[in-house]
Amino acid sequence: MKKQFIVIGLGRFGSSLVHTLVQNGHEVLAVDKNEQLVQDISGVATHAVQADCTDEGVLKELGARNFTHAIVAIGDDLQASILATLLLKELHIPKITAKAKNEMHGQVLIKIGADHIVYPERDMAARLGNQLSSDNLIDYIELSPDHNLVELKAPPAMNGKSLQQLNIRAKYGCTIMAIKKGIHINISPKAEDEINTGDILVIIGSNTDIRDLEEDYEQK
Repeated sequence: MKKQFIVIGLGRFGSSLVHTLVQNGHEVLAVDKNEQLVQDISGVATHAVQADCTDEGVLKELGARNFTHAIVAIGDDLQASILATLLLKELHIPKITAKAKNEMHGQVLIKIGADHIVYPERDMAARLGNQLSSDNLIDYIELSPDHNLVELKAPPAMNGKSLQQLNIRAKYGCTIMAIKKGIHINISPKAEDEINTGDILVIIGSNTDIRDLEEDYEQK
């Protein structure tokens, strides 16, 4: 279903978000005070406007209240980020996502009404740190502070063994959700399905359990 977004702040994060939303078939109004940034995104966004979104009158003129989702992607200007979020909340935007520079900034945004906070730099650093810490970890998605969904390259010790033989759930409390073999993906694999070295395992579990699984198989 096509959705309508307003993205405020067109730095690297905001402009990348605009590209992705448009590619996914949505309508996007892109807004920034910087004329050059607006020009750069004008060929991508549904509409691109140079405007100051810390002005309530400007937001009303832009028709901000007609959008179902607003993303405040303002970078280093914390005051502008907070004020824009507050004004959007007062306009009764159904959902507001805001980019935060740090935890304190994020807490303020939540208190004034942001529905969802993102920490791009922190999250990217955490993802890279986890990838660098493991030879087999390809990617991960943080589901909560304690649980992740990860893509793990099957180590040689798993080669030729079925899920039943490995018994991952009973031993580690993790669940293998899917097995990728090249371009083929086995969704909800059965107990008798076999794993080969180099297969990509999509696993869900607690951070501790996944780490125990990795460490055990690295030693085998």
